[in-house]
Amino acid sequence: MFRVYLGLGSNVGDRFGFLSKATKELEKIVKLKSYSSVYETAPWGAENQNKFLNVVLEINTEFYPIELLERLQQIEVKLGRRKHSHMEPRTIDIDILLYHGWSFENNKLSVPHPDLDRRRFVLEPLSEIAPMAVHPILGKTMISLLRHCRDRNLVMRTTYTIKENKI
Repeated sequence: MFRVYLGLGSNVGDRFGFLSKATKELEKIVKLKSYSSVYETAPWGAENQNKFLNVVLEINTEFYPIELLERLQQIEVKLGRRKHSHMEPRTIDIDILLYHGWSFENNKLSVPHPDLDRRRFVLEPLSEIAPMAVHPILGKTMISLLRHCRDRNLVMRTTYTIKENKI
């Protein structure tokens, strides 16, 4: 079993509904261990878009990175995500942030996520549920990366709740 952290985001339509539906779909294929709070965030890298709702999930899975990526992409398509170009609005985006303790890279996927240390909208919720998780390449904890993150975009905890923070 691998411990993996996923980042989910939506900025189109019923944003919270898409996060909830994606979580339910994920429960069919992996074991969900914990959930961050839901955060409302400014779009990163593209300013002319709606704000996102973001959440980070800790899961246990038997899937290797590429297998998991394929399953996540199937969920995205099922929830209305079209073939996308980088940084466009989306019903749901599911990113693999970390595979606990290791890194992986090929032409389809890089783990840990290559922009993890530069994105406050991911570091805030990730630090909430896994502050001491270590970035396998940078050798720093998530809370340390958050403290030193230069991204100053708005990241605000909401009252939305996916589930209890720990199951």
